[in-house]
Amino acid sequence: MAVLNEKYTVQKALTKGDLYTKLSAIVMGAGMIGHKQAVKGVLVLLCEIAFIVYMIRTGISNLALLPSLGDSVQEKVWNEAKQIYEYTQGDNSQQILLFGVVTLFVIAGIIALWILQMKHSYKLQRKIEEGEKVPSFKEDIVNLFNGNLHITLMTLPCLGILVFNIVPLVYMISMAFTNYSKEDEHLMLFDWNGLTQFKRVLNMQGNIGRQFWQVLAWTIVWAIFATFLNYILGMILAMVINRKDTKGKAFWRFCFVLSIAVPQFVSLMIMNIMLQPDGAVNVLLRNLGWIGASDSLPFWTNATWARVTIIIINLWVGIPYTMLQVTGILQNIPAELYEAAKMDGAGPARIFFSITLPYMLFVTTPYLITSFVGNINNFNVIYLLSGGGPTYVGDTAGQTDLLVTWLYKLTIDQQYYNLGAVIGIMTFVILTIVTLVTYRNSASYKNEEAFM
Repeated sequence: MAVLNEKYTVQKALTKGDLYTKLSAIVMGAGMIGHKQAVKGVLVLLCEIAFIVYMIRTGISNLALLPSLGDSVQEKVWNEAKQIYEYTQGDNSQQILLFGVVTLFVIAGIIALWILQMKHSYKLQRKIEEGEKVPSFKEDIVNLFNGNLHITLMTLPCLGILVFNIVPLVYMISMAFTNYSKEDEHLMLFDWNGLTQFKRVLNMQGNIGRQFWQVLAWTIVWAIFATFLNYILGMILAMVINRKDTKGKAFWRFCFVLSIAVPQFVSLMIMNIMLQPDGAVNVLLRNLGWIGASDSLPFWTNATWARVTIIIINLWVGIPYTMLQVTGILQNIPAELYEAAKMDGAGPARIFFSITLPYMLFVTTPYLITSFVGNINNFNVIYLLSGGGPTYVGDTAGQTDLLVTWLYKLTIDQQYYNLGAVIGIMTFVILTIVTLVTYRNSASYKNEEAFM
């Protein structure tokens, strides 16, 4: 029992460990091999050997090139014998940065493994000293599907997050501190430039900074309208359909759910075509004589019109989702609350603001937060409807661009990869602050037992 309650640290392993445990500091896995867990020890030793081979072959060179991101420029050389120009292969800063980041993660992984095997070696030593049985490799495997099943189930997901999320994220964040863009032809060979791009983005006097603050302001306004208008109108619609006096509840729900069945991108592209200067809506208005024969309503050519149009179309797309969410909540509100309120003389408005709305806000606060975050990153609605336009001459961002659509344009269309990385970081910081502050100050977080 003394071993089970003991805290194992690397310091104890180095100071109080026996020969095998201390040898593990140099030869990883030696402590396991010496303490009757040879198979695990050999596996750990193979990991160390693989790490050493990797570092000798490519790892050291990757780290050596990381500070400079390469120096050799691709050159065109005349081949007299062939009478043609040949290109000498220069350094590719993008690959150097990627391989450097991967190498840093490999080093971090081997350090974590070293710490774990040191602690485990000391733990095995203490078990032997206390006369306890050291589990065999087979028993450890069985335990992974029994007492430590959580470790088995979480290993692959965690590795997937590390490989496909965290490593690419660090790689993209690193680009924000470089001059990787088409400016001055830094697409193949680029260098570190510190916080230069952050200063450009945050400087309101510069062209990029002015666009950033405008896009940020519109992104927040869009997210507020898109979230709360959908929520309020969807809630009203759900309450109207759920009234006792409403006939054909199933039919009305079917009508609104039908709009969800149509793929969203199809609906958005059709609306984009219909609202073009010569689209179906403008042609119909001309035929009715409501506008001139050569006139068109500027749905996509005027900034204010485009923004209002996007918000209205998003209501048509988003309200059915909110209606379905709220319908389930409305049906779960205890009927006794309504009956007691009516007996006390409360009217419909008082019942709504005192019972229905607080209950729904309590339950749906996490949903509202995710909807707000989703609307900030709502690429489809903006890109498929307006394409971010209208765009003024000299600007890289349109008047309806969100941060996410502007990021897409900066990277895919215009090859300003460093600025795109900065915008991505700023978006992440804003969303993190909004999400954490909002949720931690909500009733759902502070008073979980309120409606139970």
